[in-house]
Amino acid sequence: MDNFYNKSEEERLLYRKAKKKVKELRGFYYHLTCYLVIMPLIIFINLTFSPQFLWFFFSLIVWGLGLGFHAMEVFGYNPFLGRGWEERKMRELMEKERQERTRYE
Repeated sequence: MDNFYNKSEEERLLYRKAKKKVKELRGFYYHLTCYLVIMPLIIFINLTFSPQFLWFFFSLIVWGLGLGFHAMEVFGYNPFLGRGWEERKMRELMEKERQERTRYE
C-alpha cells in the first residue's frame, strides 16, 4: 500500500476531501436507517395505544424534514443559495480583505 505522506499535496488534498465526503455519507445513511427503523415503531405504538389521535404524523413530518435537509447538505443540493455560493462568497471576502490591506499600506 502506498504511503500517504509520499503523495503529492494535490493527492493528499483529494484524499482528505474524499474521506470527509465518505464520513458525511455514512452519517446520512445512519440517519436514514434510524428513520426507517424507528418510524414504523412509532406508528405501531401510536396505532396500538392511542389510535383515536394520530400523533405519529408530527414525528414523521418533522424528522422527515430534518432528514431531507441532511440529504440536501450531503448531496450538495442547495436551492436557497445556489450552486457554488460558498466559493463565490469566499472569493468575495478574500478580495474585500485584500482591498482593506492595500488601503492601509
